[in-house]
Amino acid sequence: METPGMALHTDKYQINMMYAHWMHGTHKHRAVFEAYFRTLPFGNGYAVFAGLERIVDYVSNLRFHEDDLRYLAEQEENYDPRFLEELRTFRFGGSIHSMREGAIVFPNEPLVRVEGTIFEAQLIETALLNFMNFQTLIATKAARIKQAADGDTLLEFGTRRAQEADAAVWGARSAYLAGFHATSNMMAGKRFGIPTKGTHAHSWVQSFPSEQEAFDKYAEVLPDGSTLLVDTFDTLRSGVPNAIRTAKKLEERGKRLSSIRLDSGDLAYLSIEARKMLDEAGLDYVKIVASNDLDENTITELKMQDARIDIWGVGTQLITAHDQPSLGGVYKLVEREVEGKMEPTIKISANPEKVTTPGKKEVYRIIDRGTGKAVADYMCFPDEPEPREGQQLKLFNPLHTYIRRYIKNYEAQSMLVPIFEEGRLVYEMPSLDEARDYHASQLKLFWPQYLRKLNPEIYRVNISEKAWNLKQGLIDRYMEENEAPQEG
Repeated sequence: METPGMALHTDKYQINMMYAHWMHGTHKHRAVFEAYFRTLPFGNGYAVFAGLERIVDYVSNLRFHEDDLRYLAEQEENYDPRFLEELRTFRFGGSIHSMREGAIVFPNEPLVRVEGTIFEAQLIETALLNFMNFQTLIATKAARIKQAADGDTLLEFGTRRAQEADAAVWGARSAYLAGFHATSNMMAGKRFGIPTKGTHAHSWVQSFPSEQEAFDKYAEVLPDGSTLLVDTFDTLRSGVPNAIRTAKKLEERGKRLSSIRLDSGDLAYLSIEARKMLDEAGLDYVKIVASNDLDENTITELKMQDARIDIWGVGTQLITAHDQPSLGGVYKLVEREVEGKMEPTIKISANPEKVTTPGKKEVYRIIDRGTGKAVADYMCFPDEPEPREGQQLKLFNPLHTYIRRYIKNYEAQSMLVPIFEEGRLVYEMPSLDEARDYHASQLKLFWPQYLRKLNPEIYRVNISEKAWNLKQGLIDRYMEENEAPQEG
């Protein structure tokens, strides 16, 4: 699944920074960047990491093609031709660690860690964030919808409202990863092996002399999986009765109508009445599909009204992440090479939430062995002792330093796995179904209060005291060095 010509899928300031490093001879200095997000989307209690497959594909095939170099040569910066030669031979030679796709993740912990030269680490920032931010956002939205659906079948119907083809295809993949059952997008089905489902449009019904004939003709050619859209004219007076007649004709052929679809009106009332009509006709096996700008909130409300809906077709609200259309993930430098040695670096901001945690970090999920549930995520430096069962672990809350918890009977799961080592792909990408299963297993690690859709309990991401002390020390040193001298 090669992705050619993606080297210029970047921001110009990345190219300009690479050029400035090259001109100053610092382009081969080592650096460590971490990609993470600061705030959970949708007011949710967790996010679902996605996008790794595309990141791997992008990095594996990252090349500057001749037309890319010609385009760069035309830029007003007038790049030195020798710089363009450097790009001509460019191959990613760094190392990448990442969460696995489907992982449950939280703010301010690295989802992807990139180690390499400043030159190569800077280049991949924009594309990496683009893939991670969008797919993680859609997977998280899909997980919320799945929770609201409470075991019902979910169909991804968003292609026509997505922001272009890539968003439709990769969004469908993200939705399936987080638990949707099928997609209407045939390209996503072919490319990723996602089951595909479809019904018919109102135009099918309108193109025949009568609704009854439209239903009969459709079921005639698709007798084993027909879903009839019943709201073109009048759902209860026309659509459902005509669908029942078509279903009876299918029964005479030894076939069964699969379902009817409601796409407008009061879905709760219409589904209740349609269910009664179907059951009274002996068609209790015919399912009811609902669509029409559904999301987790609408589905929750419909269920509270005892709607008789079996299958939910979710489109616009999912594929566009309508209520929060961006994740806001960032990519920050945490270590850099200084005179041959790696030194932690920090970003100071007037906004406390934007102050970075310096140093390359590992992430562990701490599981209480007594309950089998996650109690916290724990970040520490690679040179610190790895958390091990039997060794007391101090969980230190970085936001409220007086809150400390000690745990001994635990299992520590390492969350960041090696993907590339010195430019070589060392990670065997799981199938999409395997990633989907991993996501389901991740959800089982958390108590319901962390997963609930509304007002979830905050799951804590802790850092080691060594990491905390380093952060505070760098902040103090910066403040001392930049403190304005007192007058008088």
